[in-house]
Amino acid sequence: MDNASLSDRRIAALRSAYDAFNRGDMDSAVEFLDPHVDWSEPAEFPGGGTYIGPDAVKHYLSQSRAAWAECRSDPEQLIPIGNRVVVYVHAQVRAKDSHAYQDILLADVYTFRDDRVIEMRAFADRREALRWAKSGPAL
Repeated sequence: MDNASLSDRRIAALRSAYDAFNRGDMDSAVEFLDPHVDWSEPAEFPGGGTYIGPDAVKHYLSQSRAAWAECRSDPEQLIPIGNRVVVYVHAQVRAKDSHAYQDILLADVYTFRDDRVIEMRAFADRREALRWAKSGPAL
């Protein structure tokens, strides 16, 4: 199998996961995660911290989504870099006591082993995510 088709499959899996998150289907959102995935959200994010394994990630994603009246995370750009994919995300959230939406630009970096995500790191700064993906150690 060539790298282009592997990259295409990874990108398709990530798009599918974001779609599943947006419709509240957390089982589908985590189906491509490795059983020992290491998922890390910055401390400044609500619920920020490290989560190990799909069940812990599913719980975090469910809690993250439940904290808002409305919540969407849409991938704007997916950038393959070796065994990683950087996803520039546009999140739109509305607090339960508000009619106003907040637009948030962030980045998620997924490290793959074949078709499974073994690591995810979220970043508030997209440039930092891209730098990390290019220079950070792969698991």
